[in-house]
Amino acid sequence: MRVLVDYRPALRERSGVGEYIHALVRAYTRVHTDEVAVFTSSWRDRPAEGLARELGASVVDRRIPVRALNYAWHRLEWPPVETMAGSCDVVHAAHPLLIPSRRAAQVVTIHDLDFLSRPERTRAEIRRDYVPLAAAHARRADAVVTSTAHGKRQITDRLGVPSDRVHICTPGAPTWTTLGRQPHLPRDGYVLFIGTLEPRKNVATLLDAWALLIERQALLPELVLAGRATPAAALWLERLERPPLAGRVSHRGYVHVQDRERLFAGARLLVLPSFDEGFGLPALEAMSAGIPVVVSNRGALPEVVGDAGTLIEPDDTAGLANAIDALLRNDARATELAHAGLARARQFTWDAAANALRAAYLSALDHRRQRDGTAARRTA
Repeated sequence: MRVLVDYRPALRERSGVGEYIHALVRAYTRVHTDEVAVFTSSWRDRPAEGLARELGASVVDRRIPVRALNYAWHRLEWPPVETMAGSCDVVHAAHPLLIPSRRAAQVVTIHDLDFLSRPERTRAEIRRDYVPLAAAHARRADAVVTSTAHGKRQITDRLGVPSDRVHICTPGAPTWTTLGRQPHLPRDGYVLFIGTLEPRKNVATLLDAWALLIERQALLPELVLAGRATPAAALWLERLERPPLAGRVSHRGYVHVQDRERLFAGARLLVLPSFDEGFGLPALEAMSAGIPVVVSNRGALPEVVGDAGTLIEPDDTAGLANAIDALLRNDARATELAHAGLARARQFTWDAAANALRAAYLSALDHRRQRDGTAARRTA
């Protein structure tokens, strides 16, 4: 079986979706012997040197502007991917919209449906294409890959995709060089938020909670925001320049994968107060590093964290401030949650994800054959 995987979300920055597809391909080629190729396209960005060796997959790189190709694929459903990447048995999109193909089984990836629930929080191609097209594309797909049971329920209930065509491929926990052997609670550690600074990450409430804590007490660690800033983040970043947040909160921007462990090594606590998460990879990363977590009770976060973290209402500023304060003050409770997080993180493995993905591909192939057989009978 030859599998072609859309690698474009990981080409420039490996944030959530990009890191997921990168690690999933690497795990798949380590566990299975199928021929795997990753597809990239960009006018400017090129795959990193050594990517094929790192992934255990061949790399098909085309100098085609992403926006132009996406418009053609999403709106015209042309050209078929075979014209750029050769024949394949399965073509796997890293996003909710189908990649056109002549003969391959088509797989899409849907982590969450926030773009449908809150379209006003989306922009550019997501607003133009995902909102009107995702439901129909998901129903036409031979298989849909998602990362949680929460995601599967959304896809079946809201998009009308049969349950047997939705496959859960849960991410594995990372393997750290020095972290992850015991609770990690540095006395001078900062409180960490990781994620793209966009509306659904609920950064405004986090900043409000931090301002409330500053009012209560003089001695607080630094709050570190790590993640690429979208245009929606402008007002939040302006707040960091004014009292009471000036000098108490810093923004480090996007943190490259190779610097991720160093970022976590300086943290005493991770906070992820999102309004919605398809998975919430930073929470799993923190738990696997022995760092306690405070997360919202929305989306897939309760499923991922279980009872190994503190859950809060994302729109409860005082509740978020109290949850952070409790873990900063109570070392025993922080240590208890760190131990629970380490145990919880061990349940997430990339080998299991790779096996689930292969089951999805085989199911997609079977569904494609059924479609082809039905079409042949109709024309006979």
